[in-house]
Amino acid sequence: MRETDFIGGFAKGLRVIEAFGEAKPRLTITDVSKDTGLDRATARRCLLTLAELGYAAYDGKFFELTPKILRLGHAYLSATPLPRIVQPYLDQLSEKVGQSASVSVLDGAEIVYVARAAQKRVMSISLMPGSRLPAYCASMGRVLLAALPEAEARAIVEASDRRANTPFTKTDPEALMEELSRVRRQGHALIDQELEIGLRSIAVPLENARGRVVAALNIGAPAAHAAAEDMVARYLPEMRAVQAALRPLLA
Repeated sequence: MRETDFIGGFAKGLRVIEAFGEAKPRLTITDVSKDTGLDRATARRCLLTLAELGYAAYDGKFFELTPKILRLGHAYLSATPLPRIVQPYLDQLSEKVGQSASVSVLDGAEIVYVARAAQKRVMSISLMPGSRLPAYCASMGRVLLAALPEAEARAIVEASDRRANTPFTKTDPEALMEELSRVRRQGHALIDQELEIGLRSIAVPLENARGRVVAALNIGAPAAHAAAEDMVARYLPEMRAVQAALRPLLA
């Protein structure tokens, strides 16, 4: 890509959109300027442009995204066949084991949910297609990181904002790289209350017919429902069956 091909204004607008989130649904111009590193005048122009196009609402002080912004995410979800392919398998798996099941893909240092079948709410936050979680402490994230070349995985781990969400969260880069090696060897990842107290999850990679990992599948369960040492025996065989059934279907 040539330097003249890069549209700086468009990139700045995307940074402004990404400044909004579950913890920051309403932002002022100053907030956006601080979060994005853009000067106040640029942040103001981007926000007013989003408001003029209907992607944001403005009450004179605060901006917030409108439902129209969902068109951007829906374009991806409708263009990729992955959610349509995996959803029936997720529904069956979730019903069979009595726990929530999800599929996600890797986007930088985060995982993005593309399909989900929820039996019950097992986290304090609501998860749905489009939801994001940090990869370093999520079972699907570790599976997806383990599928990368080691140097690439290390770069992502070291660049991640490795917060200790709970007393059990692994944040040391070397400890995380050792965990990724373990995941690579055993073919699955098990998270025991690293993302949130009271939540355990197990994940496996989803490979296509050529053996390339294209997504990850997980089951999340309340800690009171399944001890960590029981997760593998209880859920992994059913997950392996879904993994095998999806392999010839994934592009």
